[in-house]
Amino acid sequence: MTSSKPWLAHYEAGVPAEINTAEYASLVDLLDQSFKQYAKRDMAAFMGAHFTYEQVDDQSRAMAAWLQSLGLAKGARVALMMPNVPQYVVAIAAVLRAGYVVVNVNPLYTPRELEHQLKDSGAEAIVILENFATTLQEVVKRTAVKHIVVAAMGDMLPGLKGPLVNFVVRHVKKMVPAYSLPNGGGIKVTPFKQVLSQGSSAKYARPSLRPDDIAFLQYTGGTTGVSKGATLLHSNIVANILQCEAWFKPELGKLGNQPLTVVCALPLYHIFALTACYMVGARMGSMNILIANPRDIPGFVKTLKNYKVNQFPAVNTLYNALANDPEFAKLDFSGLKVSNGGGMAVQQATAEKWQKLTGCPIVEGYGLSETSPVATVNRMDNKGFNGAIGLPLPSTEVAILDDDGNHLPIGGVGEISIRGPQVMAGYWNRPDETAKVMTSDGFFRTGDIGVMDETGLVKIVDRKKDMILVSGFNVYPNEVEQVVNMHPGVLECAAVGVPDSKSGEAVKLFVVRKDTTLTEEQLKAYCHEQLTGYKCPKHIEFRTDLPKTNVGKILRRELRDEKKAA
Repeated sequence: MTSSKPWLAHYEAGVPAEINTAEYASLVDLLDQSFKQYAKRDMAAFMGAHFTYEQVDDQSRAMAAWLQSLGLAKGARVALMMPNVPQYVVAIAAVLRAGYVVVNVNPLYTPRELEHQLKDSGAEAIVILENFATTLQEVVKRTAVKHIVVAAMGDMLPGLKGPLVNFVVRHVKKMVPAYSLPNGGGIKVTPFKQVLSQGSSAKYARPSLRPDDIAFLQYTGGTTGVSKGATLLHSNIVANILQCEAWFKPELGKLGNQPLTVVCALPLYHIFALTACYMVGARMGSMNILIANPRDIPGFVKTLKNYKVNQFPAVNTLYNALANDPEFAKLDFSGLKVSNGGGMAVQQATAEKWQKLTGCPIVEGYGLSETSPVATVNRMDNKGFNGAIGLPLPSTEVAILDDDGNHLPIGGVGEISIRGPQVMAGYWNRPDETAKVMTSDGFFRTGDIGVMDETGLVKIVDRKKDMILVSGFNVYPNEVEQVVNMHPGVLECAAVGVPDSKSGEAVKLFVVRKDTTLTEEQLKAYCHEQLTGYKCPKHIEFRTDLPKTNVGKILRRELRDEKKAA
């Protein structure tokens, strides 16, 4: 079945079946080309300030030279722990250009989570925003980190704006908890601005990088035990950039050669934003509007008022929050050509609301940290919601496997498995975990249950472990949630399985109301109209909010924990 690749016959005109993965020896080659080609264009915007490709080129080269002056060996790991600020844009390029490995760290990590990631990766240096330094302070002496670069929110803003922003962040909004990082005893702390000034006079040696050198350790899988580092090679990221570019080009090409404006509200430490916003943006000469705190919807909307946005990558929860915001509805959407949905299932109710409001359909895609991340995307000329995650990208194969690893025929329900140049080299120092997810013929088993139709279009049925078994019948939470989210009185919801003496498990629904008068009885009656009996929720609990990851993915596993669910 995989050899026939039915999806190729259904590609949009102009999208190739394969991409040339040998076009660049490394990600640094690709970035260098973009810095030169788009030198005078803006690469990023933050708090009203704009940063050109040329500026990021100069600053990242200076920072790369400074990092090299520390004497770290090629392939050394450097952790980056920041929200979406310009220093992050510079630091990613700097670490790669120095010949080192980027270890992206969620800035909201607890000390325990940070310690695990720093120890596991063996990071010897870290670039951190001062707002989160108190977390590092608790654990740094128990890690291999010897070099700490501390950035402040306003460091890269021009003139008096930088010091003013820093004053407000520290003393008015009190967003920087007091910290005292060890400076001595083998650990050295250097302010970010000092790094740039020292690096500008230091000698930079361009590293000799190969496609199979490591570019990123992207940590994932915290839901199944300890977090693991997906080892992403330069060739993996380059391949995914070229695959995404090939997929987007026919649609975005209609805008001509004008620079694209991209909303970068997803955190850059997450693989979705890292590739879709930063890397693909750099490849295409786009400008990313950096949003440090997308949860501040009023502040976010205020920023968007200043730009004519062309591309808007987001997760369902962010689309939903914006689509329900009256101020967002007043914005000019005439330039919006692509809304990329990923990270979690896009709900039909959200997709329809977004399209009605903006005139731009959400084009859903699918991927994981282990696939750099994009594996499948819907056609860019899709006119509306179809509930699918799309077709495999160029040079990508998707197979649906049974529990024994056999390829299922079209229409068979099994585990979505991916083979292609964007698939990771394995989990960092975890051959045992790698062996669990890689088949002998090179397919990565995603843990997601899906089905492929005769056109090659893939639909997710659900996560393996999220499936609810009611009296021997499989109930997939995604289906229940899709239906409930269509109810006009529901803002968002999550379905989980809870123990039940009669049926083994029953469906429990957690709901955030949009209409405060909505009752349990009304919602149950609605579900009975829409769903077979065994799929209907036996229990409904109304909440003011639902637990989410920092990317906005609803955490069903937390709701499943009975103590928290009670």
